[in-house]
Amino acid sequence: MPGRLIFGWIILPRPASIAAMFFLAAISASYWPFVVLAVSVAFIIIAISKLRMHPFLALILAALLACLLAGNASWDVVQKDGKVKTMPALVGAVEMVSKGLGDSARDIAISIALAAIIGMCLMESGGADKVVRRFLAFFGEKHAGWALLWSTFILSAPIFFDTMFMLMVPLAMALRMRTGKDYTLYLMAICCGGTVTHSMTVPHPGPVAVVESLKLNVGESLVGGLVIGAITCFFGFLFSKWLNARTDVPLRESGGVSLQELQGVSAKPESELPSFFWSITPVILPILLISLTTVFELAHAGAAKGVGWGLAMVNALGGAHGFDSIRAWVDFIGHKNIALLIGAAISVGVLVKQRRFGLKKIEDLMGPPLETACMIILITSAGGAFGYALRIAGVGGAVAELAKNYSLNLILLGWIVAAVVRVAQGSATVAMLTAASIMAPMVVGADLGCHPLYLFTSIGFGAMFCSWMNDSGFWVVSRLSGMTEKETLRTWSLQLTADSIIGLLVTLILSKLLPLV
Repeated sequence: MPGRLIFGWIILPRPASIAAMFFLAAISASYWPFVVLAVSVAFIIIAISKLRMHPFLALILAALLACLLAGNASWDVVQKDGKVKTMPALVGAVEMVSKGLGDSARDIAISIALAAIIGMCLMESGGADKVVRRFLAFFGEKHAGWALLWSTFILSAPIFFDTMFMLMVPLAMALRMRTGKDYTLYLMAICCGGTVTHSMTVPHPGPVAVVESLKLNVGESLVGGLVIGAITCFFGFLFSKWLNARTDVPLRESGGVSLQELQGVSAKPESELPSFFWSITPVILPILLISLTTVFELAHAGAAKGVGWGLAMVNALGGAHGFDSIRAWVDFIGHKNIALLIGAAISVGVLVKQRRFGLKKIEDLMGPPLETACMIILITSAGGAFGYALRIAGVGGAVAELAKNYSLNLILLGWIVAAVVRVAQGSATVAMLTAASIMAPMVVGADLGCHPLYLFTSIGFGAMFCSWMNDSGFWVVSRLSGMTEKETLRTWSLQLTADSIIGLLVTLILSKLLPLV
């Protein structure tokens, strides 16, 4: 029709059509980052679940897709010499993805590799077995669930969840054979302690990446993550007891260990195990060293104000000059990579002393865990590249604007973003990386009303929400424990969902009672 155009012109006169087009274009521009987010996350889900693509490739391609969808005519890419080079859209997108991956690998690679070494040594030396035995002796067999919970919580600080579960599930099965009951409780105690630490503490890849994205102090994140995580574990264990009363999982043969092998789980004599002190030192010492850097940082801040214990500490160490000299060494040995290196060296020493292994045997033993760590580093770094792509595509700013318009609590928003990504694609690490990348621009200059530590923990708990069949952890727990898929959904999935919600509530309450600002 004359004076009318297809779509808008069919209904509106020509001037009104033009106005509507401009209005829709403005709406599209402001909401386009959400389109980028939705398309790229949908791609990850389809690529991993339907096309069976490896997570590394899926994340890299999703990052490239996000950069291309951003619609930039060119990219300003920082070169190795520090100079900025402007590149056209297609080549620049590839370079930006590479930069995101490289930046993420720089932050996490050493920590993850060293944590893998510590975990291997704890298992091979018998140190992990020693810690569990001491906890069982302390709590008593009647309270074996508590023993499994807290020993897993402490031991899993440097050990990946899959490895930790493989270590602990034979103990849960042996206890079930001994007591004749509470197998669900034992399994959920292990899952609760291991998954909370996995989302709360450095050097696990998700927490490391979130700490870097939010520019948090590592020591503060470690202490805060452990404290809030411990509170969550306590209440989470109460939920485990509730589950145990309603779901009786029978003991079955599993891919982890046969029923005949269970008879020998606790048969190794104490003489073949290292002492409790040397068993737990590779875990506790790095935590203490990292935390010590926070003590010195807080002391420095207090002394600068001329009040409090910080000033007293500076004076006790010989004034500003003496304090700064000691702090330089504390910051060095308390750097997460150096602290973990010290822990790894001690764990290797314990293994050599206990098992009388030579250097060649140690080298052979380090191969498999380092290979596993390399795969985790690749996937996590690819997740970092994806998060970086979302950030430069403007997703963080768009979410910030939306949150401002609807007055959303940023702590709650961080949990929601992580939970949505977690349910969509399964990986807790990728959920933390994505949520941190989205939330990081929002905290710059924003008034959270509390310490950013609480945003860190809310993201971590959000990434635990509702693990189901697209999560590798779901299948690890199902196959190694002997549970069916239905039983795993009724126990593991519910336990992690409860822990996620409990952790969020603990975070919100503490952020009001102890804002730390």
